[in-house]
Amino acid sequence: MGIETEYGISVPGHPHVNAMATSSQVVLAYNGIAVGDRRGRARWDFDDEHPLRDARGYDLSRAEADPTQLTDEDLGLANLILTNGARLYVDHAHPEYSSPEVTNPRDAVLWDRAGQEIMAEAAAAATRDGPFTIQLYKNNTDNKGASYGTHENYLMRRGTPFSSIVRDLTPFFVTRQVFTGAGRVGLGQDGRGQGFQLSQRADFFEVEVGLETTLKRPIINTRDEPHADPERYRRLHVIVGDANLCEAATYLKMGTTSLVLALIEAEALGDDLTLADPVREMHEVSHDPTLSHRLRLRDGRAMTALEIQRAYLDAAARLVEAQAVPGTDPQTADVLARWAAVLDDLGEDPRRAADRVDWVAKLGLLEGYRRRDGLDWGAARLELVDLQYSDLRPDRGLAARLEAGGRLERLTSAEEVAHAKVHPPVDTRAYFRGECLRRYGDAVAAASWDSVIFDIPGHDALQRVPTLEPVRGTRDHVGHLLDSSATAAELLDALRER
Repeated sequence: MGIETEYGISVPGHPHVNAMATSSQVVLAYNGIAVGDRRGRARWDFDDEHPLRDARGYDLSRAEADPTQLTDEDLGLANLILTNGARLYVDHAHPEYSSPEVTNPRDAVLWDRAGQEIMAEAAAAATRDGPFTIQLYKNNTDNKGASYGTHENYLMRRGTPFSSIVRDLTPFFVTRQVFTGAGRVGLGQDGRGQGFQLSQRADFFEVEVGLETTLKRPIINTRDEPHADPERYRRLHVIVGDANLCEAATYLKMGTTSLVLALIEAEALGDDLTLADPVREMHEVSHDPTLSHRLRLRDGRAMTALEIQRAYLDAAARLVEAQAVPGTDPQTADVLARWAAVLDDLGEDPRRAADRVDWVAKLGLLEGYRRRDGLDWGAARLELVDLQYSDLRPDRGLAARLEAGGRLERLTSAEEVAHAKVHPPVDTRAYFRGECLRRYGDAVAAASWDSVIFDIPGHDALQRVPTLEPVRGTRDHVGHLLDSSATAAELLDALRER
């Protein structure tokens, strides 16, 4: 699994500055920090990317595609590959951090938090070295009609019917925002409707299933680009999530979704929770902080979002119990326990979950201002508080201040995050990618999720090392080869002998 986050970017006092150029300044500023002001040489390899391949069995033609879908084109924008295995680059008009591949939700939190701190350092460096103050926000909308994504990625078995994914995952995505929502002042895509809602992304979803990610956004994205062996795997590209500042929310988001995917692969959900109108319900759930809205199911039943989530939890617990030989791994047990606890707390009184759920924490802050100053939901000051919640500057960001005061639960330590900023996970192919860049950076010509390409003196052609298996290239698998190879040429010789 892994997380891609596009960050909101602002240049106060200069609203007409080109956002793509400013985003490039941020990315390149971090390159200066990371490699001692020497521009990284390795480029991103676009050769094996297929963003127009649809899981429903066809490829969209480039002529029909929106330009924003052509993510396999090198536009010459800043694009770095980091020694922790991540990708830091400009995606359209935003700086984006794509975390390295990890195998569990806690590591997803850790390398996502590392990306958050990398972005904060990059913005500070770009401000220090440039003509403007640049501010970054970990949020999902400018409240003027634009939205930018926080995408999740999960490895799945290719043999799982895509129709089953659509049927069983849609109700989960529509309702999981009760604990994954980041909270938002304003209703509607442009935020002009007065009120508060659970999710920053919900109002931007317009269809149930589709290939788009920036227009006519679908609840289930059909991009079939596995970045792995396509005969064995698919990569489920999830675009419905919010950018969470609370680590516990990110942990639950990744952990519960993984468990639901396990249910789907095992055909073990049991109850058909298909919604009569998923897009409408996506909006309705988000617009109801009381959590009392009852969603209409296709079979005529009506259930609250918490009741639907409880049905998924109960099914996941049964599956885990059936498969636990000799016992459940600690993180799975912890995710189940936290899932149950947050549903109980939200059902009793949402304020009880304020230390684990972003929208509840944010709503508490906003209600404090409303009571103190007599503000209604249309007050511009509340939009500023909403934005300040996601400010990456530790002395200004309200989420950061809540966390520092112990009011948002933190799962990682500062020492772990500092390590994750420069080192990759040890149990996925990200280890090979990151360590090759750290040890042999001058010899790495390019890389992608599924290959590392070397430029070795004396060889007429570039040397590509494929990494199609996500759980090979780990420290256990190749650590001894890397440790015994002083140069990239020695490493390639050792790999040929295997």
